[in-house]
Amino acid sequence: MTERTYTVVCNDEEQYALWDVDRVAPPGWHPVGFSGSRSACVAHVDRQWTDLRPRSARTSPDPGSDTGSDTATGPATGAGE
Repeated sequence: MTERTYTVVCNDEEQYALWDVDRVAPPGWHPVGFSGSRSACVAHVDRQWTDLRPRSARTSPDPGSDTGSDTATGPATGAGE
């Protein structure tokens, strides 16, 4: 039995997958130029895909960051005055 050959594909979110080299990549995915055995392709993906978050999550502002819009800027008021 011959070992299958795969190609590494990537989508617009910079997520990687292995695809049979004899098949056309699915819509939204494009070959990155690396093909080989399954283990060689997995090793390539491991070297390239170091941050598993989708690109949109990596490039969007951190939802936990504070822009200061709800921070009091004047003197403290309230209990004890």
